[in-house]
Amino acid sequence: MNSDVQIAGDPLAVPHLMPPPAAHPATVAEFAGLARSIAADRAAWSHLVRYDAVSRWYHRLRTGPGYEVWLLSWVPGQGSGLHDHGRSSGVLTVLHGELTETHRAPGSTVRRRLGAGDQRVFAPGHIHEVVNDSVEPAVSLHVYFPGLTEMPFHDRFHDRRDVVALRNSPAPARQ
Repeated sequence: MNSDVQIAGDPLAVPHLMPPPAAHPATVAEFAGLARSIAADRAAWSHLVRYDAVSRWYHRLRTGPGYEVWLLSWVPGQGSGLHDHGRSSGVLTVLHGELTETHRAPGSTVRRRLGAGDQRVFAPGHIHEVVNDSVEPAVSLHVYFPGLTEMPFHDRFHDRRDVVALRNSPAPARQ
């Protein structure tokens, strides 16, 4: 039996068919819609963006019932390190520039180039690394549900993880 995605395709690939974002998102599609609506309102976030040559800049843009939204900037060469988001799911949306996401898949490593407007949805336990390996700065929006409370970092050679607890922290130490 075919799944809905096999029959209709990826719903995130046809954003014009998506319903408007809910006042209080509860599904992955609604969180993706929330991210798209924030991305479309450039006046609400563009004046907040800062670039830091030493470390990635980040700003918590919004919180809601069971979620939080972060704005991040990346100068060329900056990356997140290999990590997951603990018990949180997420939607990553590139607002400006390009980012490369590398993640583990069974038996392989997958690299995906994400340009402005591209979204990436991930479930709890999704191990990935995000890097700006272009020559221009990039800006991204990250929605986490539930809100981010830990970010385990992984050693790519020894499959070890170091947990960075984010409790009572206004911003993730690394994203």
